[in-house]
Amino acid sequence: MSINFEPVYRQHDLWMEIGRVEMAMEQLERRGERERSTLRPRLESRRHRLLEQLQQLSA
Repeated sequence: MSINFEPVYRQHDLWMEIGRVEMAMEQLERRGERERSTLRPRLESRRHRLLEQLQQLSA
């Protein structure tokens, strides 16, 4: 009998990356306005894509 842990590892990796992105978003307040306006949309987009991938794994 063989158990495939690949989906579990993938889900874990996605949650870890979502956490990193959210921590980066929290740190934006320490940055200048120009950096915030550039980085926030990128981070939000990244988080959205990661959440979509996570949702696809759950389906």
